[in-house]
Amino acid sequence: MLEKSQQEENKLFIVLISCIAAIGGFLFGFDSGVINGTVEGLKAAFSADDVGTGFNVASMLLGCAVGAFFAGRMADIYGRKTILLVSAVFFLVSAWGSGISESSLEFVFYRIIGGLAVGAASVMTPAYISEIAPARYRGTLTSIQQIAIILGLFSAFISNYLLAEYAGGSTATFWFGIDAWRWMFWIEILPATIFFIGLFMIPESPRFLVASQKMEQAATVLCRLYGKKASPRKLVEIAQSLAVDRHKPSFSDLKHKQTGKIKKVVWLGIGLATLQQLVGINVVFYYGSVLWQAAGFSESDALLINIISGFVSIFACLITIVYIDKLGRKPFLIIGSLGMAITLSIMVYAFANASQGVNGQLQLGDYGILALIAANAYVFFFNMSWGPVMWVMLGEMFPNQLRGSGLAVSGVAQWVANFIITMSFPVMLASFGLAFSYSVYAGFSVVSLLFVVYFIHETKGLELEQMTDY
Repeated sequence: MLEKSQQEENKLFIVLISCIAAIGGFLFGFDSGVINGTVEGLKAAFSADDVGTGFNVASMLLGCAVGAFFAGRMADIYGRKTILLVSAVFFLVSAWGSGISESSLEFVFYRIIGGLAVGAASVMTPAYISEIAPARYRGTLTSIQQIAIILGLFSAFISNYLLAEYAGGSTATFWFGIDAWRWMFWIEILPATIFFIGLFMIPESPRFLVASQKMEQAATVLCRLYGKKASPRKLVEIAQSLAVDRHKPSFSDLKHKQTGKIKKVVWLGIGLATLQQLVGINVVFYYGSVLWQAAGFSESDALLINIISGFVSIFACLITIVYIDKLGRKPFLIIGSLGMAITLSIMVYAFANASQGVNGQLQLGDYGILALIAANAYVFFFNMSWGPVMWVMLGEMFPNQLRGSGLAVSGVAQWVANFIITMSFPVMLASFGLAFSYSVYAGFSVVSLLFVVYFIHETKGLELEQMTDY
């Protein structure tokens, strides 16, 4: 028999508002992926050289770290829901503005606004879901973020492909005599509008309301979420967890008062966020076609491999959603790190044994299938573990008093590491080759394994009020 408090719990409502919040993850993925189909259009429209085009493509990353940093702090002042609403507006402005831009400068401005939205959504979506979901299936609901990101990427690729196909190319004119690449950006207006409208249906985080001394509103939200009988108990637990310092959350909470040193949980959050990127997953997402063509596959085969990797990613995330609240977070991270270290090492072996073909292109020969299987196994292990679980843990591992600030600094670390990996891969590829590049990522996978084994604490089944700062 379920406890009465669990019977009164409004599970359907909790799942619904979690899915609405996860649309932020979908837009995160869509905004990151839509740029891939517009490169030729940007070159033609702005008469940009390779360097200029590269900056146009990467400009969003400039806003992502800033968005993640300020979203966490602003959410402690204005609320989780408010920051999600602001990010929805920014997604709309960026989508529209990117499509109407007439110069590189104007385009970069709107892409940076999109970056602010992506950065904010990347930390606020898991934070919000963690703060409204019960502990026993909090991991499952927060994991939806990763599937939403992947679906957003896929949707961008599909809409780009369809628009280019019907228009006759990304630079060809389409509806109302407007170039197809501009419509690729405007497609994002639809999910961004749904996100904006949907956010008016969700309540503010009860933990933010308690921190803001809005007890009546917090009690009302808790009643809607957990029922009348559980609401008073939850309200007391949240209030007690915030009563230690008796002040509004701030960045000063990241340090110990006596020693002035950064709290251990903050370093753990930064470590998780950074290592998720240093294992090299975005090389597969951002440079998939370049990677496989460099390994000797045709352009057509390279695009097909990317599609296969996408399906593998979704399947892996579904496994996590089903089992994360049964097995825990730490086992998934350990399995993922071990699996990535092995599969990346196999890829290094395959690339190291490739022969040099015409124009310096690698010829994998008999090692081609081995590399392909290992690459998709690597994608599987990442998306079953570090992909979703990192976001789950960042959303729940910080105590209530420093969750916003902790997410802010962890989010910055994640996007800085993303930028480093994204910018360094082409240089490493040109200077040292694929084998060396992937040996670096394999090395970081081993580091991630040791990091989890020795430093990460399990959070499965714990209420947010039980989280400590070590």
